[in-house]
Amino acid sequence: MSGSKTNIVLIGMPGCGKSTVGILLAKAAGLAFIDTDILIQTDTHHTLQQIIDQCGYQELRAVEERVILTIDVDHHVIATGGSAVYSAAAMNHLRQDGWIVLLDVGLDALVARVGDFSQRGIARQQGQSFQDLFAERRSLYRRYADLVIDCNSRSQEDAVRAILAGVGRGPE
Repeated sequence: MSGSKTNIVLIGMPGCGKSTVGILLAKAAGLAFIDTDILIQTDTHHTLQQIIDQCGYQELRAVEERVILTIDVDHHVIATGGSAVYSAAAMNHLRQDGWIVLLDVGLDALVARVGDFSQRGIARQQGQSFQDLFAERRSLYRRYADLVIDCNSRSQEDAVRAILAGVGRGPE
């Protein structure tokens, strides 16, 4: 998959490991690291949950899209929020200079990792279960992914190696 793309963009459900794997990947590849959730919080001076509580989940998605569209970097690992895939504009922007990598984790593992998701800052409809959100987002993640990394039985370090191999930056 090597080419002119210099960024690696991580997508996936909350709890799949985007931030943690992203930092390890950036270190291993000699790249800088951006977490779009942190960019949103820095830009708005609010946590993701505060944005949802005060303005609703659709506002969080709108802010996320706006923030992602301002990203103009090379040689970065970018960990997106789980709802970035709702914006075709944001995903196409990230795809211009980056490989889109889905960190794929099964529902049971995600539920165990996330626990009580009601205060986690997850952009979802009122009353929408985590299971329904998983089902809704899974096809979107797969639509945009250039590379899918099964992280169900991989360590974080193994996931990093698989990503680097998948984007042509190292052996599997």
